[in-house]
Amino acid sequence: MNKENFIKKVHLIISLIIVIPMSLIYGFKPSFQFDIHLNTTDELTFFKAMMGLYLGFSLLWILGLLKKNYLFAAIVSNVVFMLGLGVGRLISFIIDGEPSFIFIFGTFGELFLGCYGLWVLKKFKHISI
Repeated sequence: MNKENFIKKVHLIISLIIVIPMSLIYGFKPSFQFDIHLNTTDELTFFKAMMGLYLGFSLLWILGLLKKNYLFAAIVSNVVFMLGLGVGRLISFIIDGEPSFIFIFGTFGELFLGCYGLWVLKKFKHISI
């Protein structure tokens, strides 16, 4: 992978390294990392759906890494995913109060990765559609 390709794709790689394990934690054992205790089938179903959503986006990012024709869609979806999570967490900070350190750290990471993706889209206008 040359330097330009690395710059275009590094945020997708970082996202995959974080999002895939987190999706499995959300789906199968959210209390492992967080103070979350699911008691109803509806709560379990909600977190399994979140796992599926995270894994679905991850699949698109993998396609973007491997196939040039998917790179633009992968980057745009990553930007929407990361900025959506980051902004949602910022809203929660304002309305609900300060969460644990892992969520604060995650918010900065999500906002950074989303903004990095926007920068890539602006800098490399020749990314395939």
